[in-house]
Amino acid sequence: QVQLVESGGGLVQAGGSLRLSCAASGRAFFSSSAMGWFRQPPGKEREFVAGISRSGRSLYHADSVKGRFTISRDNAKNTVYLQMNSLKPEDTAVYYCAARFTLSDSVDPLTSFDSWGQGTQVTVSS
Repeated sequence: QVQLVESGGGLVQAGGSLRLSCAASGRAFFSSSAMGWFRQPPGKEREFVAGISRSGRSLYHADSVKGRFTISRDNAKNTVYLQMNSLKPEDTAVYYCAARFTLSDSVDPLTSFDSWGQGTQVTVSS
């Protein structure tokens, strides 16, 4: 299993931007893993926000964030990012990074992630 550590959360006004980072231990594991960002608003279910395949060629963004959020990865740095622009109060949630060791270079909402970070809080004020 890989250890994942998120950072970059915080308080921001509506319309602002944040960039979340997730650093993974184990370069071999990271470069062979699909990565994803999930979020869980208070009192609601966890939502798959964005995913990126091993190579970065396959991307997924949920409709709720499409055009505002962008997932990317740097395999040399063992890090995956979530750039969040035009933030809205409904984006307020704990954001989690996740990994899935896989031979496939694809990612979609059915990808079963099995390693998780501890989460970082994002709060968007109106």
